Amino acid sequence: MTRDLAGATLVMSGGSRGIGLATALAFARRGGNVALLAKTDEPHPALPGTIHTAVEAIHDAGGRAVGVLGDVRSEEDVARLVRIAVAAFGRIDVVVNNASAIHTGGTLSTTAKKFALMHEVNIRGTWLLTTQALPHLLESRGSVMTLSPPLNLSRRWLGAHPAYTTSKYGMTLLTLGWGAEFAADGISAFCLWPETLIDTAAVRNVVGGAEGARSPEIMADAAMALLEQPNEQTNGHTFMDVDVLRARGVSDFSGYGGESPTRDIFVD
Repeated sequence: MTRDLAGATLVMSGGSRGIGLATALAFARRGGNVALLAKTDEPHPALPGTIHTAVEAIHDAGGRAVGVLGDVRSEEDVARLVRIAVAAFGRIDVVVNNASAIHTGGTLSTTAKKFALMHEVNIRGTWLLTTQALPHLLESRGSVMTLSPPLNLSRRWLGAHPAYTTSKYGMTLLTLGWGAEFAADGISAFCLWPETLIDTAAVRNVVGGAEGARSPEIMADAAMALLEQPNEQTNGHTFMDVDVLRARGVSDFSGYGGESPTRDIFVD
């Protein structure tokens, strides 16, 4: 059995580019409505796409979308996103915690400002978006999908970049916690993470290039496969994109690009 996403409404943090935009477009192509919260108002040389071009792309794909200019760290901005989404589409069925800040330096190279930014965007932002939308998710028996990794407690990842690691693991812990807390209410909360690097602005700017990176569409396809499943099959789990697609019968990932793809952070 699969769930029909036509007429459903997805709210997302970020989404101007990369995995977020690819996911929003895939959802819209299935007849869903999309509400995005993003900070990028004007084009930036290192950050292609804005909240406005994202909404236009969704419309061009045949979907309905609203874009809200704002910061996921702001309770007021997140509350405004939820109000606008409900006013425009009448309901919220899916929350996607997509926005994330990254700095992969070690402890001595991580300033207090960078530490605070990662934890405010990644953990606080995930908390704000999910909790603001939660009353509507309880009505729709909806889903929370967070783009965060499995809890890999190997010394390799614990010691690589503790500040970033704790911020991403915090996203995962919150999501798994909601899955346990609201399971009886029919909500599904789960995490999705890429096996390999994905060709995004963050990878190009932080890692230094997209060689060996797959396209964002592999994450979007995995996300749709998960959202189309009954909630009881996804709730409380962390998923890897390739595992989700393999379960759907996909064995050839060459169409997503990335010759000899490089494994992502937190993936052994």
